[in-house]
Amino acid sequence: MSMYRPAATALAAALCLVTAACGSSSDVASSDSTTEAAASSSGYPVTLDNCGEKQTFEKAPGRVVVMNGASVAEVSTLLSLGLQDRIVANQQTYGMSEVPSRAEAIKKLPTGDVELNEAYDIPRETMLGLRPDLVLSVTTYGFDQKNGFATREQLKQAGANSYVSPQGCDDDPSQMTVADSYQLLRDMGKIFNVSDKAATLIAESEKNIAAVSEKVEGEKRPQVMVLFSNMSMGSNDFSSVVANGIINDILAKAGAFNAFENAAETTFADLSKETVAATDIDALVVIAYNDPDPAAYARKLLKEFPQWPAARNNTYVTVSDSMYLGPSNDLAVEKIAKALDPNAF
Repeated sequence: MSMYRPAATALAAALCLVTAACGSSSDVASSDSTTEAAASSSGYPVTLDNCGEKQTFEKAPGRVVVMNGASVAEVSTLLSLGLQDRIVANQQTYGMSEVPSRAEAIKKLPTGDVELNEAYDIPRETMLGLRPDLVLSVTTYGFDQKNGFATREQLKQAGANSYVSPQGCDDDPSQMTVADSYQLLRDMGKIFNVSDKAATLIAESEKNIAAVSEKVEGEKRPQVMVLFSNMSMGSNDFSSVVANGIINDILAKAGAFNAFENAAETTFADLSKETVAATDIDALVVIAYNDPDPAAYARKLLKEFPQWPAARNNTYVTVSDSMYLGPSNDLAVEKIAKALDPNAF
């Protein structure tokens, strides 16, 4: 997940991750964000209604451009489906992952030798010069002309389809759930005619999460503080604290709940040190982005707030890309659950 856009916007997009089916999500069965309208026995043509725009695919895309958008959801989803050879330019990076070798695999992808614009993504003329047949963006931000990007209409005129990821239509990841990660997988499965692979990944994730949730069912739900390691997002001491979004769904499935879920209606809460100190925190979940030692940051906070139950019990867990929109939410659920309730496993 790159942090090139202004910090608050970038992290919000990432959680679209946590940088990304659109609209109100959560209920895959009734989702109106992306629906398959037609498909022949060979799998094509496939038409998706994505953020109110119909995108028809006559064959599987072969020149995919993945925009930055402070996300790794899209590139990780493509990799999980074995579609890395379709990518001609990827701008999404994170540097670490719960999935072995994923960070290294992302680093090896072509970048298209793109010189980013002032909005820290692929400018219009460069995008068109890449000759894509599919462009992926975590939100509609990536297709906004005022930011210097190619619009969806301009891409269509150049022969390219476009796709905005879950919750990206309204650019509001605060309502995102794990179901949105499954929707992204399902949609990419349809577009690339690998629906069986997508279905297998979804089923495996659901099975893993169900097994974890069963182990912690009936246990006391710890009150958790989730924040980004060594990051400042606003005017207060604790401005990178997560209040809403997919992370709350992950916590719930791991048998915990967010101590600050009511602190803001948006994805992030901008909290004072006094507010944080006055809240009983049973455990810390620290999300690492380009921090080589997030555990050190967690220990620093526990030392700073010795009154927390988390400090007395030294209870914390560090995570990375599995906390965001993407194909690996089950890994976050399992890692958090095991750290918070090791006796259940």
